[in-house]
Amino acid sequence: ERAAVPVICIGNITAGGTGKTPLALTIAERLIAAGEKVHFLTRGYGGRETGPIRVDLAHHGAEDVGDEPLLLARTAPVWVAANRPEGAAAAVRGGAGLIVMDDGLQNPSLEKDFSILVVDAASGLGNGRLIPAGPLRERMDDALSRTNALILTGRGHAGDGIAARARARAIPVFNSIVRPASPPSFAEGPWLAFAGIGRPEKFFRTLRELGVELADTVAFPDHHPFRENDALRLLVRARELGATLITTEKDAARLVHAPSGSARARLAEAAQVLPVRALVGDIDALMALIADALVRARRR
Repeated sequence: ERAAVPVICIGNITAGGTGKTPLALTIAERLIAAGEKVHFLTRGYGGRETGPIRVDLAHHGAEDVGDEPLLLARTAPVWVAANRPEGAAAAVRGGAGLIVMDDGLQNPSLEKDFSILVVDAASGLGNGRLIPAGPLRERMDDALSRTNALILTGRGHAGDGIAARARARAIPVFNSIVRPASPPSFAEGPWLAFAGIGRPEKFFRTLRELGVELADTVAFPDHHPFRENDALRLLVRARELGATLITTEKDAARLVHAPSGSARARLAEAAQVLPVRALVGDIDALMALIADALVRARRR
């Protein structure tokens, strides 16, 4: 099904974190600066709402709409919808001039005008096998047949193979690293970092690269719903170490609306947050490709 406005999809073919969301934010911010009325469309993984529903930061928590939509909603309106065409129609009624899908590369129900495939440069495609034998959601060549640009995130050479396959198909390849959205002001350490994202070690590595003195790190599963005992354990550990807590924007989003006086509310108050964005090499070339796709889509 085709939406009434252009659709840009940012997706991946592996389970786990590839850096899609920081990239979606970076691209959306560029488009907004160019005057586009950007709305995000997402499934809202981990939330109970099936939608279509517009995310309301004043009322929705991660248990309602998932953590990524809460993060995206600080930049532009977000629609959560299990049925993507219905979500796109709701976004258009809500004033969208352009839809950015965070994930959805494997969902054929809504036509895309420009699809970006995101691959982690350090882990690539893992063992190259489909779930459950490996991390792949679909075969690489199937994904590339619907891809307009490939972005390798982070450092490493595990993505070199898929990059070569992309170039052989004349698909442009870009590199990107995750960097703080604004220059962080880290006080003297020590720090205790915690994260429940696709690859927590990437967050810890980013902190170390920024010169942060980490006394300890605590990793949770992706989209982990923090419970009281989790929060207490982190607060106690930080006190033992004399450390300041630090976490990701996505994790902080899951602590929003914690009951007043709860350990989770205390954790939300105590933890510093590191907002990040994708720093794309030759971002202007990528945005030019997207601009061309938008022109073509609007001619139809």
